[in-house]
Order: sequence, then C-alpha cells, then structure tokens
Amino acid sequence: MNYLPNAEMTEQFGAQFAKQCITKTLIFLVGNLGAGKTTFTRGFLRGLGYQGTVKSPTYTLVEPYQIFDKNSPIKFLYHFDLYRLNDPEELEFLGIWDYLTQEKTVCLIEWAERGQGILPAPDFVIQLDYAQPDGRQITIKRNNS
Repeated sequence: MNYLPNAEMTEQFGAQFAKQCITKTLIFLVGNLGAGKTTFTRGFLRGLGYQGTVKSPTYTLVEPYQIFDKNSPIKFLYHFDLYRLNDPEELEFLGIWDYLTQEKTVCLIEWAERGQGILPAPDFVIQLDYAQPDGRQITIKRNNS
C-alpha cells in the first residue's frame, strides 16, 4: 500500500508502474468516483511515451491510445469505463475480445465488476481510495494464476 499525496504523485506512480508492463496486460482500476483512476491512467500513458490528451471514457466506454514511442514494448492502450454498462453482455457488442486479445496492448478497465462473467481475470487490480488530508491510498494486487 502506498500513499499518494496529490494528483501529480498519482500520475508519477502510474508512469513508473507502466514501465513494468512489457507485454499484453489487463488491469482493473477500482475506486469511487473521483478517486484518481483516470489520473493514474494519464500517468501510465505518459510512462509509455504518450503525450496527447487523456480523457475519461465515461461516455464513450472506451478511449483508444496508440503509442508511437519506438522504445515502448506496448503499442496500444485501451482505457475502459464500464460504469454506464447495464448488462455484462453489452461487452460482446462492444467487441471486448478484439481489444483483449491484441498483442502489445494494455487494457485498463474501470468498474470491471459490471463486466463480471464476461471479463477474464486481470493481471493486476489497482485500488485507489481517498486518504487524509487530500491524497490517495493505492493498493496493487497481482494475479498469480
């Protein structure tokens, strides 16, 4: 468990964590609204060399990012937000398996519990919680299966 005192540190943590992902990776981001999931994702993308705008996929369900840094082993990142999903079966219509089976790809999924029964087990679960006075507590669990 790590304490992150502000958004800048959350981004820096995300950037450092991205350097560990050198192959196809599935990450579930867990936390309440405003807990820093998109901030972590922005940092993660910066760690892969992405310099463009990073926005929350709340209304689009998925935001795709192509990584042009020739030194990065990851070439695509897909940031999902399943908060507005009504039924896990909607993931089939979204084409979820097209995203999850691509090589050199990272998929970060917020509100993954809404896809229960369809989504495979993640490689990592990253939990962000509010912490006093203004920071966040981050916990990372690795799936060892």
